[in-house]
Amino acid sequence: MSEIFNYWQLLLIPLFFGLGWAAARIDIRQVVHESRALPRSYFQGLNFLLNEQPDKAIDSFLEVAKIDPQTVELHFALGNLFRRRGETERAIRMHENLIERGDLDEVFRLQALLELGQDYLKAGLLDRAEAIFNRLLGTARDEEAKRNLLEIYQVEKEWQKAVDVARELPGAASQKDIAEYYCELAAGEIIRSRPDPAREYLETALQHNRKCVRASLLQGDLLVQEGRLGEAIEAWQRIEQQDPAFLSLIAQRLLEAYRTGERRDEGIALLRGYLERYPSLDLLDVVYQLVLESGGSEAAYRLVRDELQRNPTLVGLEKLMSARLPLVAPETRSDLELAKSIVQGYTKRLSRYQCNACGFKARQFYWRCPACGGWETYPPKRSEEFDLSL
Repeated sequence: MSEIFNYWQLLLIPLFFGLGWAAARIDIRQVVHESRALPRSYFQGLNFLLNEQPDKAIDSFLEVAKIDPQTVELHFALGNLFRRRGETERAIRMHENLIERGDLDEVFRLQALLELGQDYLKAGLLDRAEAIFNRLLGTARDEEAKRNLLEIYQVEKEWQKAVDVARELPGAASQKDIAEYYCELAAGEIIRSRPDPAREYLETALQHNRKCVRASLLQGDLLVQEGRLGEAIEAWQRIEQQDPAFLSLIAQRLLEAYRTGERRDEGIALLRGYLERYPSLDLLDVVYQLVLESGGSEAAYRLVRDELQRNPTLVGLEKLMSARLPLVAPETRSDLELAKSIVQGYTKRLSRYQCNACGFKARQFYWRCPACGGWETYPPKRSEEFDLSL
């Protein structure tokens, strides 16, 4: 019985082979038929791509798009390619041509509008981009449109509109980012000497993010504007509980407040305590000024020497030389001044803030990175404190 079964199995092998051959013939005919329907420019474009000639390949694919108006996906692919290459004018024309077609499906029309808005955004034509994204509100592309509008409002510094979009689209912005929007609104009101709305914005910012250092910093600024120095100092001191790394940003403010209130000794004690617990080049600079004014060059020299032993940096070395200059003999002063100028020239290039997200460096501190647009991506430390310790 098993021999008969094996025999029939052998007979089935040619049958399966024949069926496979027939199916392959059908597939080959289908491929040949479809390939004949493709324009010659399509194959030329593929050949250019294989030979690493992208510019000629793009020209060939553009020719395909002109010959066959049904190649919608090719239009999108080419438009996106142009935008990535920075050829925004060609991308805009490509997507505008799609939108103008009367036979275009509604799904593709919305996609073309979205792509056109992104073209305008990449080209810096923010008004046109905003108009396009507003047209997409309430459509199937509503969420993407709002995300792009949020980016535009941040670039244009229209913070109230940014807040409104963030409320409508949960998840589009973090609570930390929303708190920063309110801080921007408050900063504008402080500049215009309007304390009441500024105070409300700052309270709202802290509701969104209790650890919002910037809100506490601005609360102190607002209180100084109103002549309430004691309360301003208390507001700035709260930053130690929020994030002590940011104390370096308010050290100069505290210095001025203690000076104005004739509480210099209290200010020195507070700031020296901060410096011991949270070492920072900016804190060292402020404490150095205070000690130099109150205790003279010898006291300032001892301060910097002790700090340099705990946290060796080039900026600290420069401070040590500055403090030492008045104490050295006149015949050796020129050599010390030369060494100080060399170190100073080097540290000027290195003492910068650096974005954690994109690596962009700047001489001043930014709450929002001017390169990548991230909020609070700048640690409040100079780059030397991270990678150039002696």
